[in-house]
Amino acid sequence: MGQDPEYFLRQAIQLAVNNVRQRGGGPFGALVVKNGRVISTGVNSVTTTNDPTAHAEVVAIRAACQALQSFQLEGCEIYTSCEPCPMCLGAIYWSRASRFYFASNRDDAARASFDDALIYDELGLAPQVRSIPGYRLLAVEGLGPFVEWAQSQNNVTY
Repeated sequence: MGQDPEYFLRQAIQLAVNNVRQRGGGPFGALVVKNGRVISTGVNSVTTTNDPTAHAEVVAIRAACQALQSFQLEGCEIYTSCEPCPMCLGAIYWSRASRFYFASNRDDAARASFDDALIYDELGLAPQVRSIPGYRLLAVEGLGPFVEWAQSQNNVTY
């Protein structure tokens, strides 16, 4: 019963609904599952915490990493009420989760005024021509931290 992906996905959807109804948060919910057991949950709290990174997936990933005392979630699955935005997708990849499941997609989110299309489109552009332009400075000096990392006895590859 608890191993069925739809079982966990329904929980993520219910988290999202409850977040809107009870907390006034965004309509997104997520959970991290390992070996058929829920490790953590997260809901969108961007507006309730004034934190633009407080997306449901990021909140759930942070909590799971704390619970498992690991910066990687190998062997874990992530269930989210909506297709992850670019930031959350990046977090899922960085976490090394085994897979993720989602219910609604980015088009559904856009119709509800959560439109990440701009970000997806801008990722392929050179930084300086994006709508929020980025400019590279101090390229040589910027290599210093990587040199330190390579020489450090304390670095942990991730």
